Amino acid sequence: MTDYTLHHKARGPRERVAFGFVKVLRFFADLFFQKRYGHRAVVLETVAAVPGMVGGMLQHLKALRRIRDDQGWIKELLDEAENERMHLMTFVQIAQPTLFERLLIMIVQAVFFVVYFLLYLISPITAHRVVGYFEEEAVTSYTHYLEELDSGRLENVPAPKIAIDYWSLSSAARLRDVVLAVREDEAGHRDRNHSFANAILAGKEAEALSNPDDGAQHSIGSVS
Repeated sequence: MTDYTLHHKARGPRERVAFGFVKVLRFFADLFFQKRYGHRAVVLETVAAVPGMVGGMLQHLKALRRIRDDQGWIKELLDEAENERMHLMTFVQIAQPTLFERLLIMIVQAVFFVVYFLLYLISPITAHRVVGYFEEEAVTSYTHYLEELDSGRLENVPAPKIAIDYWSLSSAARLRDVVLAVREDEAGHRDRNHSFANAILAGKEAEALSNPDDGAQHSIGSVS
């Protein structure tokens, strides 16, 4: 059973930088969106879809340079990017972003792409740790989203067709079912990226995909 409270404790300067960077992003997201979780998801999933594509591209080039197998990293990272893109497509149907939010999406995506690309070139460990912490925050946000739905403060509308098709949900599925599925995806990305960072740090990149839980259990405690 997935533990949605897992948190990788930051140790050393790289991890503290990664954790601090994500907390700054979380602060501005909370300030701007507050409890408009659908609109928050639209903007944040745009950002979340960037790391997998950037990481997959750079791992592809690395494998070509070294003339060696990529150990399955490329497919895993590109699958993550595609999964995050489907989250975005789903919440666009639910939240109907405003013109301002669409403009914000373009600006945030452009800035984050450049920052993350440079970060991955300089320190892949820090880059994957950033995503791990980012996904921890995503899991927390979707947990709060569920609380709002369960309390009745947000309407539990029917799930859009794109979500029903993608996650093979019941035709009677509601928004709550979608949020549950998305949160499960984000928890998987959290564990996988922490595992990638641990594997690079330990020089055991081939083991990252065969031992995904290692990233979830290494130096992790419950979120307070």
